Amino acid sequence: MSTDWGDLVSLSPLGLMMSSRRQIVLCNTAFAHIFGHEIHEMQGASLAMLYPSQDEFERIGQRGWQVMATQGQYQDERLMRRRDGSLIWVRVHGRAADLTDPFETASWVFEPLSAVADAERLTPREREVLAGMAKGQTSKDSAKELGLSPRTVEKLRASLRAHFGARNAAELMSRIGGMPA
Repeated sequence: MSTDWGDLVSLSPLGLMMSSRRQIVLCNTAFAHIFGHEIHEMQGASLAMLYPSQDEFERIGQRGWQVMATQGQYQDERLMRRRDGSLIWVRVHGRAADLTDPFETASWVFEPLSAVADAERLTPREREVLAGMAKGQTSKDSAKELGLSPRTVEKLRASLRAHFGARNAAELMSRIGGMPA
């Protein structure tokens, strides 16, 4: 039996990645395969290529930096883009090496939750509201985080329920997560 750290990383079923200044420094095979790439294609690349849009890359980055600068860690669930352009729902956990400069060096774990059918048709705001719902945020919490009115968030939640044919938030989250309602 091997006790090598390299084997631990390479055999992990979860995507593992080390970044510096939001550039991929190291990653394991699981991380590369989640996004439809080979390891050598990802090393040195900007994390922006994994986001549905440049705007989402910047907004999520700002939120992540603020949380990591105070807590040292960040986690969320979000849609990310694969090489073929399709979107995948992933749970992301990150840890900063230095709270004074969280993006200098950070370690990340990516866990695919499920592919979301028709996710390409969601607006960036709908994706952000959906991510807030996945974190258990109320409409008021999401509104505050996104700088929107609670009524706007409620409208976006209603749009998401209609889009996925869900009667309520719990049913919506179970459909997104691939679990029975």
